[in-house]
Amino acid sequence: MKKDRFDTDYEVGQDNITKWGMDMHNPVFFISAAAVIIFIVLTLINPVGAKKIFDASKGWTIQNFDWFFMISGNLFVLFCLAMIVLPVGKIRLGGSESKPEFTRLSWFAMLFAAGMGIGLMFWSVAEPVAYYTDWWGTPLNVAAKTPEAARAAMGATMFHWGIHPWAMYAVTALALGFFAFNKNLPLTIRSTFFPVLGEMTWGWVGHIIDVISVLATIFGLATSLGFGAQQAASGLHFLFGFENTIGLQLIIIACVTAVAVISVVRGLHGGVKILSNINMIIAVFLLVFVVLAGSFTNFFAGLGKTTSAYLEYLLPLSNWIDRADEKFYKGWTVFYWAWWISWAPFVGMFIARISKGRTIREFMTAVLLVPTALTIVWMQAFGGNALLQIQNGIGTLAEKGLGEVSLAMFQMLENLPMTGLTSFVGIILVLVFFVTSSDSGSLVVDSITAGGKLDAPVAQRIFWATLEGLIAMALLVGGGADALGAIQAVAVSVGLPFTMVMIVMMVSLFIGLRHEVNKMKVQA
Repeated sequence: MKKDRFDTDYEVGQDNITKWGMDMHNPVFFISAAAVIIFIVLTLINPVGAKKIFDASKGWTIQNFDWFFMISGNLFVLFCLAMIVLPVGKIRLGGSESKPEFTRLSWFAMLFAAGMGIGLMFWSVAEPVAYYTDWWGTPLNVAAKTPEAARAAMGATMFHWGIHPWAMYAVTALALGFFAFNKNLPLTIRSTFFPVLGEMTWGWVGHIIDVISVLATIFGLATSLGFGAQQAASGLHFLFGFENTIGLQLIIIACVTAVAVISVVRGLHGGVKILSNINMIIAVFLLVFVVLAGSFTNFFAGLGKTTSAYLEYLLPLSNWIDRADEKFYKGWTVFYWAWWISWAPFVGMFIARISKGRTIREFMTAVLLVPTALTIVWMQAFGGNALLQIQNGIGTLAEKGLGEVSLAMFQMLENLPMTGLTSFVGIILVLVFFVTSSDSGSLVVDSITAGGKLDAPVAQRIFWATLEGLIAMALLVGGGADALGAIQAVAVSVGLPFTMVMIVMMVSLFIGLRHEVNKMKVQA
């Protein structure tokens, strides 16, 4: 009998070393930990020089490969939409008898919290205001501060936060979930290349893929912790007058890290799920308040306008040929695409981890369309209110424009009732979103560095969650914005090679799905 191509003698943990209460995959764990420490030390020695070098790398990547990012983003969207309508949509992650671990509501909450929750808090006001006022280029060179500029601002914002980024996450997540749950391969990035690489997947080629994935996740999370601490500190300064110092930011990171450690110790069900559900409750409360306290009529009228603006600008903004708005196109869109792709290993693996038991059709519909619909509502409530205030000459944003980006949401809220309460809720929401990002990211890194195990030892979870906080603290103390900017530039630069990885991953997934369909036909 011919051996099935997915028959493999590989066992999760076969190369693992058990020590200090941890289950460490050799050599992925050790290379990843050493690389992180060496990189941080070198960055701290010369943060300004490091930022200059890595900014140059980021600029070169965006300048020369804009077309590649744009084409790839469009391909990911088309591939994901095809998964919904093709017969492969009937395939269930984990097999025909598999049942979902989480209710749909908890599933949606975790998708949203891990994927983009914190980004929406940061940019839901700042980004539409930036486009409307020409803070850094306008979409398709639309004249700033005009009715068309307001429409373009909402359409372009949704373009950056809608179906395209979620398709990038979905390709990675589906590949990971399918090969782990349907083909019994370890839940690591390397497993998605098995149809292409064969047995080389378990050798040094696979080790390199997993190490790159760990580094992208760690650097992305550490950067977010650092910038998030700065945003939360800005909110505390705005609300209570606390001086926005490095000391205050360090206290915030320490608190977030402590809660994240507790969450990862409790695990997916006892930690991440509970925090994500709490997050969604708080987010819904703030959303409803902004809708009711702002212009209720403008919100509901704006929902249709924002949706139609998104659809209107979807194709023009997806184009990469002869773009006249190069400042906007490369400064915003291409940067975003590189940034989303650099986060795909982390978010994709987390989405895969929580999606066992879902059909591919249900999975793709939820991962692509549900967050996009929720984002339209959120952006219209916050961004739409901010644009209305500017158009009516109300508040700081109207008087001074977009200054400190981290304060934009609070500057919008100060023109609504109960500013103190809503701003405090906003700060809490920012912090809890950071905790959910940190602990879900730690669970992902735990899985990769344990060789694909779904339940790494507690000591290992604590190690990675603590390391993320310590990296962010060290960067703030040693180099401040320069050091954080250097790490962010590295994360964006990683987007280029990982885009190539995702293209191969998509081909590999197609081969795997075709194999599964053929197997189902034989069994029938």
